Amino acid sequence: MLPSPLAWLSEGQWLPAATAHQTRAKRFGEPFTQRRMKRQKHPIEDFLFTYYTQKPGQLYRWHPGPGVVLGGEKARERADWKFYREVLHPETGERGYTVDLGAFASARAEAIRFAVVILSKTAARPGNFACFGLHEWAMAYKSADNGIRHEYLPLRLGPAGTDTVVEEHKIRCTHFDAFRFYTPEAVPLNELQPTRETQRDLEQPGCLHANMDLYKWAYKLTPAVPSDLVMDCFELAWDIRTMDMQASPYDLADWGQEPIRIETPAGKAEYVRLQKDFADRAQELRGRLRAVAQSLPVPQT
Repeated sequence: MLPSPLAWLSEGQWLPAATAHQTRAKRFGEPFTQRRMKRQKHPIEDFLFTYYTQKPGQLYRWHPGPGVVLGGEKARERADWKFYREVLHPETGERGYTVDLGAFASARAEAIRFAVVILSKTAARPGNFACFGLHEWAMAYKSADNGIRHEYLPLRLGPAGTDTVVEEHKIRCTHFDAFRFYTPEAVPLNELQPTRETQRDLEQPGCLHANMDLYKWAYKLTPAVPSDLVMDCFELAWDIRTMDMQASPYDLADWGQEPIRIETPAGKAEYVRLQKDFADRAQELRGRLRAVAQSLPVPQT
Protein backbone atom coordinates (compact mmCIF):
# COMPACT_ATOMS: atom_id res chain seq x y z
CA MET A 1 0.00 0.00 0.00
CA LEU A 2 1.00 3.64 -0.40
CA PRO A 3 2.16 5.23 2.88
CA SER A 4 0.55 8.65 3.46
CA PRO A 5 3.79 10.73 3.30
CA LEU A 6 4.34 9.75 -0.34
CA ALA A 7 2.96 11.94 -3.14
CA TRP A 8 1.73 10.14 -6.26
CA LEU A 9 2.54 11.70 -9.64
CA SER A 10 0.89 10.54 -12.84
CA GLU A 11 2.98 10.08 -15.94
CA GLY A 12 1.61 13.33 -17.32
CA GLN A 13 2.80 15.13 -14.20
CA TRP A 14 6.35 13.80 -13.87
CA LEU A 15 7.42 13.05 -17.45
CA PRO A 16 7.81 16.73 -18.49
CA ALA A 17 10.18 17.25 -15.54
CA ALA A 18 12.22 14.22 -16.58
CA THR A 19 12.37 15.44 -20.19
CA ALA A 20 13.37 18.96 -19.11
CA HIS A 21 16.13 17.50 -16.94
CA GLN A 22 17.51 15.47 -19.85
CA THR A 23 17.56 18.56 -22.03
CA ARG A 24 19.35 20.52 -19.32
CA ALA A 25 21.96 17.80 -18.76
CA LYS A 26 22.56 16.95 -22.42
CA ARG A 27 23.57 20.53 -23.13
CA PHE A 28 26.75 19.69 -21.22
CA GLY A 29 27.07 15.96 -21.79
CA GLU A 30 26.54 15.62 -25.53
CA PRO A 31 29.43 17.91 -26.61
CA PHE A 32 31.73 15.91 -24.32
CA THR A 33 30.56 12.62 -25.85
CA GLN A 34 31.05 13.97 -29.36
CA ARG A 35 34.58 15.12 -28.52
CA ARG A 36 35.43 11.72 -27.07
CA MET A 37 34.33 10.02 -30.27
CA LYS A 38 36.65 12.34 -32.22
CA ARG A 39 39.45 11.96 -29.62
CA GLN A 40 39.40 15.69 -28.96
CA LYS A 41 40.06 17.40 -25.63
CA HIS A 42 38.69 20.50 -23.95
CA PRO A 43 40.61 21.78 -20.92
CA ILE A 44 37.53 23.19 -19.20
CA GLU A 45 34.45 21.32 -20.35
CA ASP A 46 35.83 17.76 -20.08
CA PHE A 47 36.71 18.10 -16.40
CA LEU A 48 33.37 17.28 -14.81
CA PHE A 49 33.14 14.06 -16.83
CA THR A 50 36.73 12.90 -16.40
CA TYR A 51 37.83 13.98 -12.92
CA TYR A 52 34.47 13.04 -11.41
CA THR A 53 33.14 9.51 -11.78
CA GLN A 54 29.58 10.17 -12.95
CA LYS A 55 29.24 9.74 -16.70
CA PRO A 56 26.84 11.60 -19.01
CA GLY A 57 24.35 8.73 -19.23
CA GLN A 58 24.05 8.65 -15.44
CA LEU A 59 23.60 12.41 -15.30
CA TYR A 60 20.74 12.22 -17.83
CA ARG A 61 18.63 10.02 -15.53
CA TRP A 62 16.02 12.04 -13.68
CA HIS A 63 15.26 11.28 -10.04
CA PRO A 64 12.46 13.04 -8.15
CA GLY A 65 14.04 12.54 -4.73
CA PRO A 66 12.34 11.30 -1.57
CA GLY A 67 8.62 11.18 -0.95
CA VAL A 68 7.45 10.87 -4.57
CA VAL A 69 5.87 7.93 -6.39
CA LEU A 70 6.01 7.86 -10.17
CA GLY A 71 3.05 6.27 -11.90
CA GLY A 72 2.38 5.30 -15.50
CA GLU A 73 3.84 2.94 -18.05
CA LYS A 74 7.15 4.77 -18.45
CA ALA A 75 7.82 4.52 -14.72
CA ARG A 76 7.96 0.73 -14.90
CA GLU A 77 11.52 0.73 -16.17
CA ARG A 78 12.48 1.85 -12.67
CA ALA A 79 11.64 -1.59 -11.41
CA ASP A 80 15.17 -2.45 -12.54
CA TRP A 81 16.80 0.75 -11.29
CA LYS A 82 18.94 0.45 -8.22
CA PHE A 83 17.39 1.78 -5.00
CA TYR A 84 13.83 1.98 -6.32
CA ARG A 85 10.91 -0.01 -4.98
CA GLU A 86 7.40 -0.71 -6.16
CA VAL A 87 4.34 0.57 -4.30
CA LEU A 88 0.60 0.26 -5.02
CA HIS A 89 -1.85 3.12 -5.24
CA PRO A 90 -4.25 2.78 -2.26
CA GLU A 91 -7.35 3.44 -4.36
CA THR A 92 -6.63 2.12 -7.85
CA GLY A 93 -4.04 -0.56 -7.11
CA GLU A 94 -1.84 0.94 -9.86
CA ARG A 95 1.86 0.19 -9.60
CA GLY A 96 4.21 3.06 -8.96
CA TYR A 97 7.90 3.43 -8.17
CA THR A 98 9.68 5.43 -5.51
CA VAL A 99 13.18 5.79 -4.12
CA ASP A 100 13.88 3.11 -1.53
CA LEU A 101 15.44 5.32 1.11
CA GLY A 102 15.90 2.49 3.60
CA ALA A 103 17.84 0.32 1.17
CA PHE A 104 19.90 3.28 -0.02
CA ALA A 105 20.74 4.45 3.50
CA SER A 106 21.78 0.95 4.56
CA ALA A 107 23.96 0.38 1.51
CA ARG A 108 25.60 3.83 1.56
CA ALA A 109 25.65 4.51 5.30
CA GLU A 110 29.36 5.30 5.52
CA ALA A 111 29.27 7.70 2.56
CA ILE A 112 26.19 9.44 3.95
CA ARG A 113 27.76 9.90 7.38
CA PHE A 114 30.93 11.34 5.83
CA ALA A 115 28.89 13.65 3.60
CA VAL A 116 27.05 15.04 6.63
CA VAL A 117 30.35 15.67 8.41
CA ILE A 118 32.13 17.33 5.48
CA LEU A 119 29.12 19.44 4.48
CA SER A 120 28.43 20.56 8.04
CA LYS A 121 32.01 21.35 9.02
CA THR A 122 32.78 23.16 5.78
CA ALA A 123 29.67 25.33 6.10
CA ALA A 124 30.61 26.31 9.66
CA ARG A 125 34.11 27.62 8.86
CA PRO A 126 35.07 31.08 7.60
CA GLY A 127 36.11 31.24 3.97
CA ASN A 128 39.70 31.85 2.85
CA PHE A 129 39.69 34.38 0.02
CA ALA A 130 43.44 34.91 -0.31
CA CYS A 131 44.53 31.79 -2.18
CA PHE A 132 44.22 33.36 -5.68
CA GLY A 133 44.04 29.95 -7.38
CA LEU A 134 47.71 29.25 -6.81
CA HIS A 135 47.01 25.51 -6.57
CA GLU A 136 46.99 25.34 -10.37
CA TRP A 137 50.30 27.19 -10.52
CA ALA A 138 51.81 24.81 -7.95
CA MET A 139 50.81 21.91 -10.20
CA ALA A 140 52.92 23.46 -12.97
CA TYR A 141 55.86 24.52 -10.79
CA LYS A 142 59.29 23.57 -12.14
CA SER A 143 57.66 22.29 -15.32
CA ALA A 144 61.03 22.28 -17.05
CA ASP A 145 61.88 19.30 -14.84
CA ASN A 146 58.42 17.77 -14.27
CA GLY A 147 56.44 18.54 -17.39
CA ILE A 148 52.89 19.86 -16.97
CA ARG A 149 49.57 18.13 -16.34
CA HIS A 150 47.92 19.56 -19.46
CA GLU A 151 50.66 18.85 -21.92
CA TYR A 152 48.69 20.28 -24.85
CA LEU A 153 48.34 23.73 -23.20
CA PRO A 154 51.11 26.36 -23.28
CA LEU A 155 52.02 28.25 -20.12
CA ARG A 156 50.95 31.88 -20.38
CA LEU A 157 54.12 33.20 -18.72
CA GLY A 158 56.37 30.33 -19.75
CA PRO A 159 58.06 27.93 -17.31
CA ALA A 160 60.32 30.52 -15.67
CA GLY A 161 57.54 33.08 -15.30
CA THR A 162 55.24 30.48 -13.78
CA ASP A 163 57.90 29.49 -11.27
CA THR A 164 58.41 33.13 -10.30
CA VAL A 165 54.69 33.59 -9.53
CA VAL A 166 54.76 30.55 -7.25
CA GLU A 167 57.90 31.69 -5.47
CA GLU A 168 56.66 35.25 -4.91
CA HIS A 169 53.38 34.23 -3.23
CA LYS A 170 52.31 32.47 -0.09
CA ILE A 171 50.49 29.26 -0.92
CA ARG A 172 47.94 27.98 1.59
CA CYS A 173 45.78 25.43 -0.19
CA THR A 174 43.36 23.61 2.14
CA HIS A 175 42.05 21.04 -0.35
CA PHE A 176 43.72 17.64 -0.46
CA ASP A 177 42.47 16.74 -3.92
CA ALA A 178 44.21 19.82 -5.33
CA PHE A 179 47.30 19.50 -3.15
CA ARG A 180 47.92 15.89 -4.22
CA PHE A 181 48.65 17.07 -7.78
CA TYR A 182 51.39 19.52 -6.76
CA THR A 183 54.80 18.95 -8.28
CA PRO A 184 57.33 17.56 -5.77
CA GLU A 185 59.12 20.90 -5.48
CA ALA A 186 55.84 22.72 -4.75
CA VAL A 187 54.70 20.43 -1.93
CA PRO A 188 56.90 21.98 0.81
CA LEU A 189 55.90 25.49 -0.33
CA ASN A 190 52.31 24.96 0.79
CA GLU A 191 51.79 26.29 4.32
CA LEU A 192 49.47 23.36 5.04
CA GLN A 193 50.00 19.68 4.25
CA PRO A 194 46.46 18.37 3.65
CA THR A 195 45.75 14.64 3.80
CA ARG A 196 42.64 12.58 3.21
CA GLU A 197 42.41 12.08 6.96
CA THR A 198 42.46 15.83 7.69
CA GLN A 199 40.03 16.73 4.91
CA ARG A 200 37.10 17.10 7.29
CA ASP A 201 39.15 19.51 9.42
CA LEU A 202 40.52 21.71 6.63
CA GLU A 203 37.77 22.13 4.03
CA GLN A 204 36.47 25.72 3.98
CA PRO A 205 33.72 27.44 1.98
CA GLY A 206 35.96 29.80 0.02
CA CYS A 207 37.76 26.91 -1.68
CA LEU A 208 36.90 26.53 -5.36
CA HIS A 209 37.52 22.80 -5.31
CA ALA A 210 35.48 22.21 -2.17
CA ASN A 211 32.62 24.04 -3.85
CA MET A 212 33.02 22.08 -7.08
CA ASP A 213 32.88 18.93 -4.97
CA LEU A 214 29.29 19.68 -4.02
CA TYR A 215 28.52 18.05 -7.35
CA LYS A 216 30.36 14.94 -6.18
CA TRP A 217 28.34 14.73 -2.97
CA ALA A 218 25.14 15.32 -4.94
CA TYR A 219 25.66 12.37 -7.26
CA LYS A 220 27.02 10.14 -4.51
CA LEU A 221 23.73 10.69 -2.67
CA THR A 222 21.66 10.01 -5.80
CA PRO A 223 18.84 8.89 -6.11
CA ALA A 224 18.02 10.39 -2.71
CA VAL A 225 19.00 13.82 -4.03
CA PRO A 226 16.50 15.32 -6.50
CA SER A 227 17.98 15.81 -9.96
CA ASP A 228 17.30 19.53 -9.98
CA LEU A 229 19.69 19.87 -7.03
CA VAL A 230 22.27 17.66 -8.75
CA MET A 231 22.15 19.92 -11.80
CA ASP A 232 22.36 23.07 -9.69
CA CYS A 233 25.57 21.65 -8.19
CA PHE A 234 26.82 20.56 -11.61
CA GLU A 235 26.32 24.02 -13.10
CA LEU A 236 28.06 25.66 -10.16
CA ALA A 237 31.02 23.29 -10.65
CA TRP A 238 31.00 24.07 -14.39
CA ASP A 239 31.19 27.81 -13.73
CA ILE A 240 33.90 27.37 -11.11
CA ARG A 241 35.98 25.19 -13.40
CA THR A 242 35.84 27.88 -16.07
CA MET A 243 37.08 30.54 -13.65
CA ASP A 244 39.66 28.18 -12.15
CA MET A 245 41.26 27.63 -15.54
CA GLN A 246 41.05 31.30 -16.49
CA ALA A 247 43.11 32.03 -13.37
CA SER A 248 45.54 29.19 -14.04
CA PRO A 249 48.99 29.55 -15.63
CA TYR A 250 47.73 28.12 -18.93
CA ASP A 251 47.08 30.11 -22.10
CA LEU A 252 43.49 29.35 -23.14
CA ALA A 253 43.24 31.83 -26.00
CA ASP A 254 42.55 28.99 -28.45
CA TRP A 255 39.46 28.15 -26.38
CA GLY A 256 38.23 31.75 -26.35
CA GLN A 257 39.11 32.40 -22.71
CA GLU A 258 40.64 35.62 -21.42
CA PRO A 259 43.01 35.10 -18.47
CA ILE A 260 42.43 36.31 -14.95
CA ARG A 261 45.94 37.58 -14.29
CA ILE A 262 46.27 36.69 -10.62
CA GLU A 263 49.90 37.84 -10.68
CA THR A 264 48.58 41.43 -10.82
CA PRO A 265 46.54 43.43 -8.24
CA ALA A 266 43.64 43.79 -10.69
CA GLY A 267 43.64 40.08 -11.38
CA LYS A 268 43.66 39.26 -7.68
CA ALA A 269 40.69 41.57 -7.11
CA GLU A 270 38.74 39.95 -9.94
CA TYR A 271 39.55 36.49 -8.60
CA VAL A 272 38.34 37.32 -5.09
CA ARG A 273 35.12 38.90 -6.39
CA LEU A 274 34.23 35.78 -8.37
CA GLN A 275 35.37 33.49 -5.58
CA LYS A 276 33.03 35.17 -3.10
CA ASP A 277 30.11 34.94 -5.52
CA PHE A 278 30.75 31.21 -5.93
CA ALA A 279 31.03 30.78 -2.16
CA ASP A 280 27.60 32.34 -1.69
CA ARG A 281 26.05 30.04 -4.30
CA ALA A 282 27.81 27.05 -2.78
CA GLN A 283 26.66 27.69 0.78
CA GLU A 284 23.01 27.60 -0.29
CA LEU A 285 23.52 24.33 -2.18
CA ARG A 286 25.60 22.90 0.67
CA GLY A 287 22.69 23.50 3.01
CA ARG A 288 20.23 21.77 0.68
CA LEU A 289 22.51 18.75 0.31
CA ARG A 290 23.11 18.52 4.03
CA ALA A 291 19.35 18.57 4.67
CA VAL A 292 18.88 15.61 2.34
CA ALA A 293 21.79 13.66 3.87
CA GLN A 294 20.62 14.30 7.42
CA SER A 295 17.09 13.14 6.60
CA LEU A 296 18.19 9.68 5.43
CA PRO A 297 17.46 6.76 7.76
CA VAL A 298 21.07 5.70 8.29
CA PRO A 299 21.38 2.67 10.62
CA GLN A 300 22.82 3.45 14.05
CA THR A 301 26.39 2.27 14.59
